[in-house]
Amino acid sequence: MAQATQEFGDWPLKRLMTEVCGSGHKSADDLTRAQATEAFERILADEPDPTTLGAFWLANRWKRNVPEELGAYVDVMCERVEYAEPDADPVDCGANYDGKGRSAILGVAAGAVAAAAGTPVVVHSGDRVPTQKQDAYKHVLDELGVHTELTPADSADMVDETGFGFYYQPAFNPAIDDLFDRRDMMGVRTFVNTIETLANPAGASVHLGSFYHLAFAKKVVDTFVESEFHDLDRVLMFQGMEGYDDVRPGYTTVAEWDAAGGSGGEADPDEAGSEGASFTDFEIETAEYGMDLEEADLAVDDVAAESADITEAVLAGERDGPFADAVAVNAALRIYAGGDVDSIEEGLDVARAVIDDGSAHDVLEALREF
Repeated sequence: MAQATQEFGDWPLKRLMTEVCGSGHKSADDLTRAQATEAFERILADEPDPTTLGAFWLANRWKRNVPEELGAYVDVMCERVEYAEPDADPVDCGANYDGKGRSAILGVAAGAVAAAAGTPVVVHSGDRVPTQKQDAYKHVLDELGVHTELTPADSADMVDETGFGFYYQPAFNPAIDDLFDRRDMMGVRTFVNTIETLANPAGASVHLGSFYHLAFAKKVVDTFVESEFHDLDRVLMFQGMEGYDDVRPGYTTVAEWDAAGGSGGEADPDEAGSEGASFTDFEIETAEYGMDLEEADLAVDDVAAESADITEAVLAGERDGPFADAVAVNAALRIYAGGDVDSIEEGLDVARAVIDDGSAHDVLEALREF
């Protein structure tokens, strides 16, 4: 609930609707960073009435948020996140929290393979988040017998002990979790669905995500650049199935961004972001990497249970075919994102090797024992 002593500026959501963003997608103006910051602070304090909040969220959806707004929303959220950084520097996998409903979740298997190959991986999710309320990382891990309702400190220890870490949203991001009921009443996605995937609870220097259209990958990169909290070295995104971080079969686009000046360097403002030379995109054909299949080949009926069964069988070397090929390619993308290989092809060779020698299954067993 809102704190009676909390003070805000001059921009309640109703005024923002009337004077800035509520006039429709063609004539609405974008919020300034200061306005967006105040707006989200009010929302997280439960200050706006439900009708005004719903209208504001819809107005943001209609006009489409720009990176300056999203960067402000991210920073307000991050001020409230409980960060727990492992000693390792993992690849942060920011899959959509509202999950998948038609195809297997391959990120647990792919993450275990990457971890076995020496690329630490972090995944994070809530528990059937609005709007889809479908299965996400947590539910596959639950089916595999891995503890998921961990404190952030325990999640960081999991990364260092196993190479793979799961962070549970209600534990590390309670301010966003508290919005569950209000988001549920909306019935449509809001900007919260975007920014929650960018929380980066392990403080990783690399983000891996997915998109339907390249414009969204550019927006995510520019949001990270606009954020005053995050200071990433690298972002890798690709066209994913159901908006998740499982690469889409066939011809698909990969977007890659490296911070100007390199790791730890000072970014050149003219080079930073999706319009700079440090942003590239290219097309791959997954069949060239052994993933010669259609999306229908990865369909399942019970996403959590069947994804867990697939994970177990692939990592144990007991299943080949489309799912095994898809896991290897997704692992290769994670290894490549982490900078531990120079190409996706090299990552694929490493991924297949650690599946064949049992190292990837050892990571799964370590997760169960954690």
